[in-house]
Amino acid sequence: MLSRVISFDEVVKTSIETFRNTFGAEPDLAACAPGRVNLIGEHIDYNDGFVLPMALQLGTVIVGRRNGTDTTCDVVTCSDSIKEGTKRAQFDSSTIAKGSPKWLNYVKGVMFHFRQPVPGFNAVIHTNVPVGSGLSSSAALEVATLTFLEQLTGKKVPSPAEGAKLCQRAEHTFANVPCGIMDQLIAIGGRADHALLIDCRNLDTEPIPFDAPELAILICNSNVKHELSSSEYPIRRKQCQEALELMGLASYRDATVEHLKALENANEVLVRRARHVITEIQRTQAAAEALKAKNFVKMGQLMTESHKSLSEDFEVSCYELDLLVEVRLGHVACLERV
Repeated sequence: MLSRVISFDEVVKTSIETFRNTFGAEPDLAACAPGRVNLIGEHIDYNDGFVLPMALQLGTVIVGRRNGTDTTCDVVTCSDSIKEGTKRAQFDSSTIAKGSPKWLNYVKGVMFHFRQPVPGFNAVIHTNVPVGSGLSSSAALEVATLTFLEQLTGKKVPSPAEGAKLCQRAEHTFANVPCGIMDQLIAIGGRADHALLIDCRNLDTEPIPFDAPELAILICNSNVKHELSSSEYPIRRKQCQEALELMGLASYRDATVEHLKALENANEVLVRRARHVITEIQRTQAAAEALKAKNFVKMGQLMTESHKSLSEDFEVSCYELDLLVEVRLGHVACLERV
C-alpha cells in the first residue's frame, strides 16, 4: 500500500485553515516538534544506555489562541488516523483526567504535569509523522503541546531535559506507555545536520555532526502498525530488569558480555535480552565515533549488526522488516536495521 506523506508546509497551511474555519478567528500561537529516527541504540534508553537518534523534517504542529474563558479548552485534530466523530473534544483545564478520545490523553497528560494554571484556549493539531510507524508521533505531539503551553502561559520549564522528563511522565501516566526518555529528548533537542548522542543514565547529550551530502537516510515504512501500550514492549522491559537483577548489577552500564555467565541457569530468553542490551550499548558508542570520523562504512556495519541483534536476541523485528533489510543489503551502498 502506497501513501503520500504531506509536506510540512501543507501541515501548517491546513492547521491554520482548519482553525479559521472551526473557530472563526486567526490563530496567534504556533508550536511544532519533529518526529525522529533512531540510527542505533534500540531498546536501551530505558536500560541506562546510549542512543543516537536524529530529528526528522516530519513534525507535529499546534496552532491556537486564548478563547476568553477561564478553563474551557477546545481542541481539534486533523489527523487521518483518527476516526470521524472523535476529532474534536472539549475539556476543563482545571480538572484534567484521562479518558476518551485516546489521542487527547497525550495533550492532557502534558497539561497535567505542566503544573501551571492554563487559561481556556482553542487549538488545532496536525502532523505528517505517520502514526504507529516507529517515528515517535506521540513524543512529537507531547513536545509540541509543551511548547504551545509555554507560549500560552508565558511559563517555561527549566531545561530541555526537564521538559523531556515532563513529557515522558505524561506518556507514562495518561497513555499508559512505559516509554524511555529518548523520543522526548530528541524532539526537544534535535539539531539540523546532526544526530544526538544521548546518555540515558544522566540525560547528557552530545550533538554529532551528520552532514554528508553524498548520503541519504532512507526510511521505509513496512506498514506494520504497532501500539506500545498493547504490545510486547512492557514485557521486554520487565525481562531486561529481571536479567539485570540476576546478574547482580545495578545498571547495564556496569555490564559486559562476561556478566552473561551469571545467567547460565536462567531462561535462555533472559540471556538473549541482556546480550542485546550490553552489545547495543557498545555498538552505539562505536557508531558515534564512526560518525565523527565520517566512517560511514563502519556506521553501516554497526547498524546491520544492530538489526541482527534486534531480530534474533530481542525479537522485536518481523518478517516484513527482515525482508526489507535483506533486500537492501543486496546493494553494497545500503546497510541498515529496524
